[in-house]
Amino acid sequence: MHSVTTSPIPDADMTPPDHTGGDGTCINVSDYSFFYGSSQALFDNNLDVPERQVTALIGPSGCGKSTLLRNFNRMNDLVDGVHHSGDITIDGRSIYSPDLEVISLRKRVGMVFQKSNPFPKSIYENVIYSLRIQGVKSRGELDATVERSLRAAALWDEVKDRLKDSALGLSGGQMQRLCIARAIANEPEILLMDEPCSALDPIATAKIEELITTLKKDYTIVIVTHNMQQASRCSDRTAFLYLGRIVEADTTETIFNNPKEKQTEDYISGRFG
Repeated sequence: MHSVTTSPIPDADMTPPDHTGGDGTCINVSDYSFFYGSSQALFDNNLDVPERQVTALIGPSGCGKSTLLRNFNRMNDLVDGVHHSGDITIDGRSIYSPDLEVISLRKRVGMVFQKSNPFPKSIYENVIYSLRIQGVKSRGELDATVERSLRAAALWDEVKDRLKDSALGLSGGQMQRLCIARAIANEPEILLMDEPCSALDPIATAKIEELITTLKKDYTIVIVTHNMQQASRCSDRTAFLYLGRIVEADTTETIFNNPKEKQTEDYISGRFG
């Protein structure tokens, strides 16, 4: 298998732009297949992810939702023996360009995982971890980033008086919002969320869902969820995957109320899954 690339992309082109502009396509998946060694996980998928909307990936366990999501910032490159055909572009630029450093891509495309994973550090140090790695030392810049990120993650008012306390002392829902704050500290353009509420209680889940709705004003969000009610509440568009293929992608209202494919209707109605 081979990697289809477009013209070379200087790393500077992948730096996060300011969050102004139109509502065009942000991510484009084109005839994309993905393999773990000899095992094929995704089959000839095509998908447009609109800018500054929430796109939900739904489908039964093992259908390829998380595999597709993790390819948007090439997290799957960390697995031995993976390869692909087709292409994924962001704003028309291939993420597989040989001139693109993966680190710059991941700075632009933030990730929030299924299980909250705060570092065994203070709340403050969790938020600015990526800035520390980049060598940022200005206290003013670090303080501003902490406040901006925690406010954006709807956590500032709850933790502003204990920023030096360990992040491990937070509740599960607070930890997940801290991980969102950490992801947006770098000012990415895109946020990937892999079942971010699966380990949370209903109250914490509601806060994360409300936060997702707020964040889409500034970020393009792709969320993997096993909870169809969550997809219907949070997302603007939904893609249904089955056995590694995108069966149907459309507005969330259409997918849930008037799907074109019988397989989608059967899944939404609970006939299988």
